[in-house]
Amino acid sequence: MSQRRVFKVIFVNQGKIYELYARLVSQGSLYGFVEVEELQFGERSAVVVDPSEERLKEEFAGVKRTYIPMHAVIRIDEVEKPGVGKIRDGGGIVTPFPGGLYAPGEKTRKD
Repeated sequence: MSQRRVFKVIFVNQGKIYELYARLVSQGSLYGFVEVEELQFGERSAVVVDPSEERLKEEFAGVKRTYIPMHAVIRIDEVEKPGVGKIRDGGGIVTPFPGGLYAPGEKTRKD
């Protein structure tokens, strides 16, 4: 029996770094987005509870599929087995991708 794939997806969301585990990751049907499905979380029977993973579970409760903007993705790895999902403070570790093509106040040329 072949083992199902597991992916670790690390991305930036509102200044925080998210680390999720999922079974399916693809380019997706929405242009410019990575489609992430079948999110994997740790077992609930564990004695020690990680608060950041609990926040992830709450935030993604009831989510069947999520779309992450490509420019927010830091890394996607195929791993042996799911680990513990995390939310970490960005703290200047990641330089944000430049936002718009035009500087504020710059006008586009009309022909």
